[in-house]
Amino acid sequence: MEKSKVYFTKTISPEQVIELYDRVGHELSGKTAIKLHSGEAGNQNFLKPEFWKPVIEKVGGTVVECNTAYEGARNSTSKHIQLMHDHGWDKYFDVDLMDGEGPDKVLDILNGKAIKKNYVGKNIANYNSMLVLSHFKGHPMGGYGGALKQLSIGCASSAGKAYIHSAGVTDDQNIVWKHTAEQDSFLEAMADAAKSVIDFFKGNIVYINVMKNLSVDCDCCSVAEDPCMQDIGVLASLDPVAIDQACIDLVYAATDDPGQKHFLERVESRHGIHTIEAAADIGCGLREYELICID
Repeated sequence: MEKSKVYFTKTISPEQVIELYDRVGHELSGKTAIKLHSGEAGNQNFLKPEFWKPVIEKVGGTVVECNTAYEGARNSTSKHIQLMHDHGWDKYFDVDLMDGEGPDKVLDILNGKAIKKNYVGKNIANYNSMLVLSHFKGHPMGGYGGALKQLSIGCASSAGKAYIHSAGVTDDQNIVWKHTAEQDSFLEAMADAAKSVIDFFKGNIVYINVMKNLSVDCDCCSVAEDPCMQDIGVLASLDPVAIDQACIDLVYAATDDPGQKHFLERVESRHGIHTIEAAADIGCGLREYELICID
């Protein structure tokens, strides 16, 4: 059976992030977009610029983000740029708010389960490759957030986020919450959107997931629960499905962690695994993987 390679270390440090990036063995070519989470104002759990700085400097490229589709400090270009400054991203890196100015770029999804197109920040067209730096954690709507969420919701414009959340009913972020989709349709729309970004970069993407500050809430929450689980480690892969599946499996394996049950309740109550199932089904990657431990 074909398996994807996922590299893993229990040691969480900027140096180990670089080590795992090197182990993946794929040199990102051309101009590289560094997709990460800027962190909502007030959030205490997001991974700070200083943590990511060594690997970003090694790879080079530009930190990219997109505006949100809900109230907060990131739902307009001016506010989001200010927050990126307040959180220190522009202190170290070139920063590009990909949907800061319209119009959006529309990516077709040929075999989408829930949506057939994806609205992304138009500046994605300026890049040839992508490094996806994900803080793996829970999520209030998706159950969990990892590589697939960074590809889908993360790269979508405000309109694109509305379109995904409504499973194609509306791209109007002002009314999207009146048209929230049935849960599995929303998760399938996320998988569809992820596939469109994978196809856009023709697979020229490296994924790193950091299992640290494991809260049930996402970095998009201004008021987030404190972490409930102990830190687990760092993973890297060329396969977004495999790396997210491996993270979920590591959570299930942490049977001695007193916070495991609470974390899994969030994942399971939102049927979070269905994003992985749907993404595998449409060819984003494989759920079967070889976990290569480097400790």
